[in-house]
Amino acid sequence: MADAIIKEKREALGEVLNGDRLVSAPYKLNFRDEKDSALACRKKLSEQDVAQFRSAVEKDFYFQMYYDDLPIWGFIGKVDKEGKTHPSEYKYFLYKHIQFDILYNKDRVIEISARMDPHSLVDLTEDKEVDVEFMYSVKWKETDTPFEKRMEKYSLSSSLPHHLEIHWFSIINSCVTVLLLTGFLATILMRVLKNDFVKYAQDEEAADDQEETGWKYIHGDVFRFPKYKSLFAAALGSGSQLFTLTVFIFMLALVGVFYPYNRGALFTALVVIYALTSGIAGYTAASFYCQLEGTNWVRNLLLTGCLFCGPLFLTFCFLNTVAIAYNATAALPFGTIVVIVLIWTLVTSPLLVLGGIAGKNSKAEFQAPCRTTKYPREIPPLPWYRSAIPQMAMAGFLPFSAIYIELYYIFASVWGHRIYTIYSILFIVFIILLIVTAFITVALTYFQLAAEDHEWWWRSFLCGGSTGVFIYAYCLYYYYARSDMSGFMQTSFFFGYMACVCYGFFLMLGTVGFRASLLFVRHIYKSIKCE
Repeated sequence: MADAIIKEKREALGEVLNGDRLVSAPYKLNFRDEKDSALACRKKLSEQDVAQFRSAVEKDFYFQMYYDDLPIWGFIGKVDKEGKTHPSEYKYFLYKHIQFDILYNKDRVIEISARMDPHSLVDLTEDKEVDVEFMYSVKWKETDTPFEKRMEKYSLSSSLPHHLEIHWFSIINSCVTVLLLTGFLATILMRVLKNDFVKYAQDEEAADDQEETGWKYIHGDVFRFPKYKSLFAAALGSGSQLFTLTVFIFMLALVGVFYPYNRGALFTALVVIYALTSGIAGYTAASFYCQLEGTNWVRNLLLTGCLFCGPLFLTFCFLNTVAIAYNATAALPFGTIVVIVLIWTLVTSPLLVLGGIAGKNSKAEFQAPCRTTKYPREIPPLPWYRSAIPQMAMAGFLPFSAIYIELYYIFASVWGHRIYTIYSILFIVFIILLIVTAFITVALTYFQLAAEDHEWWWRSFLCGGSTGVFIYAYCLYYYYARSDMSGFMQTSFFFGYMACVCYGFFLMLGTVGFRASLLFVRHIYKSIKCE
């Protein structure tokens, strides 16, 4: 714009992370001041400008402005395809007149919308210079909608009745599936276990010289600590922290903190809560590591700190470089990076260390109901489908099918600028996901122990977390089948950040799976008499 001075808006941390860089627009909308075809600016468009505008119109670019924190959208132009068969005959037009309609109640702005005047157009079909006068009109109307309800129309757009019906239908569908499956698994496990207990009780009364079989037979090995215990404890710590983070975010969402267009609130909340919950990671990891009779707890803490943040930081460095190279607003300015690094050094790390020291001093014992023998016994040769990868595939499929439909809505709102407002449904889905993950992992752990394979620690973690791998596979499907993303930057951003999210899910659900299995294994070995 030739004569307008562009002012940048000061942005909060979350807005910057979100990629919003707002600047002031040349329209003067004073309260109850009507305008008819006022001039915004005159501009001579060069041939490059015309070509640039034409490609933007062809790709359906739209603008988004904010007036009194209310969002306004509008397309910048239109393509005339009527009666034209070949794309080379299409005509491209740029809108040059915006009409703002504003509703007010006493002294508050309630609603604003922008319409483009379909009659004042600039032809962009050929590459030639044009002089354009950009105009705007403003109309004010009175309304009796109260100020408190002015955000409602935005949240309604995503919960239109037909959307909601599909939504609830899919939820009820997955609820029923899940209940059936968990019920099915629970009854099978209960009956099998009952039979086992009866059998083992009878075996004790009978002659002691016969060979024991099944899971009782390996009671001396079940509580043998896993390999790589430092990594295992670190994964549990990070997973517990991410779990707490998710629960807190849900609480905030259900209270109504993330109303539509509270730009960047979610990002701010994620950064702050992640920093504040790092003590949980330190405590869980260190206390569990000491229960596993680990000695080098400092290294374990370092590992816990870097397990999730490390990959996230590397991904971020790479993607930020890409964004800077493309001159995109998704590139974080230097100041923001400094703020995040400060949060990490001054809040996250000290809390992690404090948590770790508390965990090390908690002196918790690992209460194993059975004594562990001196030498591990050999695991009998097992069929291929009992190895880790096929078991992970079986474990991840069920929880994934429970959240599959909701994933589409979330992806559409994160990557497709739809608005997501139905957090209650999301919370129900999250709870279903946890229940299914826990149940399926317990079931697989039981079958693994029944086959006399006593290395269940890592297996239960991997089986619980395998849903994360499934979600990443869904990302591939979404990218090719549902989204119109193209170009190196969009692709790398999508797959880079989704990899971090799925990795987070892997840690979180792995922790849930392992905790459930641990409870279960302790319970069944308590119930039999171990020599």
